[in-house]
Amino acid sequence: MKKNLNLGLLILRLAVGVLMLLHGIAKLSNGIGFIENQLQTSGMPGFLAYGVYIGEVLVPILIILGILTRLSALLLIINCIVAALLFHTNEIFSLSQTGGWSIELLGLYALGALVLYFTGGGKYAFKTKGKWD
Repeated sequence: MKKNLNLGLLILRLAVGVLMLLHGIAKLSNGIGFIENQLQTSGMPGFLAYGVYIGEVLVPILIILGILTRLSALLLIINCIVAALLFHTNEIFSLSQTGGWSIELLGLYALGALVLYFTGGGKYAFKTKGKWD
């Protein structure tokens, strides 16, 4: 079977984008009060919680479509790091009861985004010619 890097990148974009977008849809449906509270508890302004809509709604849509893929991937990586530091600090260096990394889902999103940051969206992206594509 012939290798198809561009199809692989499309599948990665769809996987990372759609699965993260589901988290964003949940936040659109249920609100972001818990994020706002956590930010305030950490001494940061609560309005920063609205950034989750960029990281979990806008960015995944851009990744799915392949528009500004590299920039969007970078923003998703930042979103994952912030989520890890705000909500999972005590789990970063721990394993779950089944032996996996306690924040492996967050890690997979961040690492998938890291791949897209280095590769771009591939030829099946809507936009492929810019510096951040």
